[in-house]
Amino acid sequence: MEAPRFGTDGVRGVANVEVTAEFALLFARAVAAVLAPDVALIGRDTRRSGPMLEAALAAGFAAEGVDVRRLGVCPTPTVAWGAARSGPEPSRVVGVVVSASHNPFEDNGLKVFASGGRKLTDAEQTAIEAAVAAGVPATSTRSGRHVGTITSDPELVEAWIDSVTGSIDGRRLDGLTVVVDAGHGAAYRVAPEILRRLGAEIVVLGAEPDGCNINEGRGSTDTAALRDVVVATGAHAGVAFDGDADRLVAVDADGREIDGDQLLAMCAIDRSERGLLRGETVVATVMANLGLRIGMAARGITVRETPVGDRHVLEALEAGGWTLGGEQSGHLVFRDLATTGDGVLSAVQVLDLLARSGRTIAELADTAMHRLPQVLRNVTVQRDAAEVVAALRAEIDVVAARLGTQGRVLVRPSGTEPVVRVMAEAADLDTATAAVAELVAAVERVVG
Repeated sequence: MEAPRFGTDGVRGVANVEVTAEFALLFARAVAAVLAPDVALIGRDTRRSGPMLEAALAAGFAAEGVDVRRLGVCPTPTVAWGAARSGPEPSRVVGVVVSASHNPFEDNGLKVFASGGRKLTDAEQTAIEAAVAAGVPATSTRSGRHVGTITSDPELVEAWIDSVTGSIDGRRLDGLTVVVDAGHGAAYRVAPEILRRLGAEIVVLGAEPDGCNINEGRGSTDTAALRDVVVATGAHAGVAFDGDADRLVAVDADGREIDGDQLLAMCAIDRSERGLLRGETVVATVMANLGLRIGMAARGITVRETPVGDRHVLEALEAGGWTLGGEQSGHLVFRDLATTGDGVLSAVQVLDLLARSGRTIAELADTAMHRLPQVLRNVTVQRDAAEVVAALRAEIDVVAARLGTQGRVLVRPSGTEPVVRVMAEAADLDTATAAVAELVAAVERVVG
């Protein structure tokens, strides 16, 4: 079987079938060869296969002379935060997270952060894939004192908890009642602990991982239970995380879901008003709702657009020197506070906004932007998806022109599946649905 390759967010596949212990060991050796770290931090989510892959990674790094620090179950941003604090020179620290994020528990994956806590470049990913494909390095001449050590480092996780708690400059969340849904994932311990430290009264869901229930009926991909509990308890808000806790979805007091676009808009306006929005600019992906763009324009805030994927958001933030970006899925990046998306940090920032403003999350979301109806359909194709999209350019332009400034269409090839994604937004749902149906029919006509 061909080795798994990097997708939009690391390497993923069925654990012990595609992402095997043998692959993880070779992957660690390849990362060591390409990035030349002195120290490798390894964190994982709560999947049953996590300890197996963690052990293989640790062995691979140690065989290449890299000292390994095992962080155990912790959010992805914890590992990125640790890699960003490389310690005394000349140590170079990389981080690897064993997680498949929001995927079913049978899957698992590997995410890598280079020294400085940044995501890998395309060139680095290609070099690692090449090393894995070549089986290099398959052996090592290191022995004795040149073999890496493997230790546990719970203190680093505690230091990250302190940093997130301290991100609101000593303010508190006293008086807020919050329902926390950890999705039986990586945040099941740390998210409740952080919010309790800050004084919030919390109700906890999805904090009983058994290795097989991650994301199952809980978390950011399934907020039904969270919405019900928020309404039943009269809480001010609910917050939900995905399996590795790098994204956030919120729920208002009436049980309405608040997505990443709305959270980004709220935080952008707040930061602009406090003089903390560098360049009066936010970064969003092409999937961001048109309502975000309209709402930001009304406030004099520029929206810079990137391809889908938080890696592209991060690259744009770095290139422009900006401080805030995000995705509709709930990846929010506060670049002045973190090097990557951090769901728990984002929850603290949003709840701090509630506490400071004295307003409800519903009021803040509705004031920040009006979310236009958005319809998305995926069409499976048996030929190159990019070629299909290119063949439809004239028809796409016709539909876009018909919608005008009060709507838009987006037809793009998926970066992870053999599908063309067709999306439309409009002032009303019927118009958006009709636009998508017309373009789906065009795709199907082109592919036969």
